[in-house]
Amino acid sequence: MPAAFLRSILAEPRAPVPSGPAARAWWDRALVGALLLTAAGEAAFRSDVPARPLAIAVALIVIPALLWRRTHPLMATAVGFGGAMVLHLPLLLDGTANAGLNTMVCLLLLPYSLYRWASGREALIGTAVVAVPAVLGLATAETAGDVIGGTTVLIASFALGAAMRYRAVAHKREVQQVRTLERGELARELHDTVAHHVSAIAIQAQAGRAVAATDPAAAVEVLAVIEAEASRTLLEMRTMVRVLRHDDHGDGDGDTTDPVPVSYAPQRGIGDLDDLTRMSPAVRVHRDGDLVDLPQAVEAAVFRICQESVTNAVRHSVNATVIAVEVTSDAHEEVGVVRLRVHDDGEAARLAAGVGYGLVGMAERAKLLGGTCHAGPDPLGGWTVEATIPREVPQ
Repeated sequence: MPAAFLRSILAEPRAPVPSGPAARAWWDRALVGALLLTAAGEAAFRSDVPARPLAIAVALIVIPALLWRRTHPLMATAVGFGGAMVLHLPLLLDGTANAGLNTMVCLLLLPYSLYRWASGREALIGTAVVAVPAVLGLATAETAGDVIGGTTVLIASFALGAAMRYRAVAHKREVQQVRTLERGELARELHDTVAHHVSAIAIQAQAGRAVAATDPAAAVEVLAVIEAEASRTLLEMRTMVRVLRHDDHGDGDGDTTDPVPVSYAPQRGIGDLDDLTRMSPAVRVHRDGDLVDLPQAVEAAVFRICQESVTNAVRHSVNATVIAVEVTSDAHEEVGVVRLRVHDDGEAARLAAGVGYGLVGMAERAKLLGGTCHAGPDPLGGWTVEATIPREVPQ
């Protein structure tokens, strides 16, 4: 266990920081400038500074090293606490204690920076670098209170750096998770909207080609349907692009980790299910029960699952005469749910080649809302998609 823990520390990479001048913001330079002025004032006006030239020289070397505490935390720590070690020379040579300036308290920024920005290997080396002058300093403390206080402050600096590092890593992981969810949502929307409309266009084009020679009027009607589907596809694509170009994907409260990711396409609901009949004359839509006042996320999921199911049935079913779409709900159940069922009476072997993205997307939509979705051959013949979605969106 200790060996595994040590290996995990040694494998810890550096925390990402901006490169170049961006790594040192204006307040870093302001802090170093203020510390240098403070050190100069202390050296000029304090009369009790032992080894004044040495104290000034160390301060002039150590304080500027703070500018590199993010990009080179081990080097900055080595310079800072190496200077602290030099300040112990008067004590070792002639017994003169406290040779440094009070401004050198700024060294406490270095243990913080070491655990906040350094790699695991650098943090271990830096801890040893800090320990040597720290132990010497505490050993020369006059009272037990000074030892306890100094040890507490030093450990607090290390702990604060580690805590901030953990917080940054957790935030980065959370951002990556949100991005993954949004990418999945975008993939579902692209598949469900674009694939549906393109399938409708392809089907209508085939029908138009079949009747063009014998019934030009019917072919013109087919062209009108193709034009409408193409216009709707373009509208939904533009909406997705517009949303993606805006960084604000939240609900206005600053929370980007909502359980239901943002929808990238125009939201459609149960009232739009009749539009699915344009896909094929075989489509029949039936609604029953309390289907009012449903959350928009539930309505959108129901419509998208029905849309994808109908699209699959029209494209892949063989000899299907009816594609039945049924959506029901009973708000008076102990756990109110919306149930949907899409069934066609064609040959069910059409999807034996594998599971497509559409089936995966339907299952994901239902799961995100706390529901379930199953699709497969019906024991009585044909293909059936069944889903159950709670009426209330999980918080």
